[in-house]
Amino acid sequence: MRIAAQLYTIRDFLKTPEDISISMRKIKQIGYKAIQVSGIGPIGDAELKEITEREQLTICATHVPYTDLIHKLDDVIKKHEIWDCKYVGLGAMPPEYRSSKEGYLTFAKEASEIGRKLKQAGLQFVYHNHEFEFAKFDGKMGMDILMEETDSDDFHLLMDLFWVQAGGADPIEWINKVKGRMKVVHLKDFAITSNRERRFAEIGEGNMNYSRILEACHHIDVEWAAVEQDDCYGRDPFESLTISFNNLIKLGAEA
Repeated sequence: MRIAAQLYTIRDFLKTPEDISISMRKIKQIGYKAIQVSGIGPIGDAELKEITEREQLTICATHVPYTDLIHKLDDVIKKHEIWDCKYVGLGAMPPEYRSSKEGYLTFAKEASEIGRKLKQAGLQFVYHNHEFEFAKFDGKMGMDILMEETDSDDFHLLMDLFWVQAGGADPIEWINKVKGRMKVVHLKDFAITSNRERRFAEIGEGNMNYSRILEACHHIDVEWAAVEQDDCYGRDPFESLTISFNNLIKLGAEA
């Protein structure tokens, strides 16, 4: 398992091609050798590939809008081929599907079809969760519905372990539960302030047991661990990525 930087963390520094070029250099200087593309401003697919090749950064995964997966799938496939990127990520299901069992069933059917077409093109669909998928419908968690109603080859997970924790579930249990269906994982830590505010934290700076989490990820053969922090609370996001990177290396992770 190798570490990657989820670019959503530094989205405010990715507005223009020049911004992206400067930021990719900073990412490489921290020690990262891979990125997940998300939250970037307008840039040509070939231009982004040129920048990442210059900085010797692998594009390991992406986040793609659902509308593009539905209506522009051929373009999505071409983009990933240019980037030499296998894992096509969806950041969340559309809001209209989240509040009912029927919505989950509809999404599972649509996403499975997308995943089947991506598989035929040599790519892999990966779904990124939040906490809402752990709500129950008729006694069954939404995440379980997704697991049961999708094909294990066509529909993989990109589990965000912070959101698993926030949903009241056990991250390690879920890592083991998705064995064979997860090659990319999102890492961020979970902290509580003195006034009981839930906060995103750099890896090793919160309360999650990352020694055991990394062991579990290795056990199920995760390939990429993408570091993400949705909010850095005024701290320079490059500093946040540096803290997480250094702490992961101390825990035995591989750059």
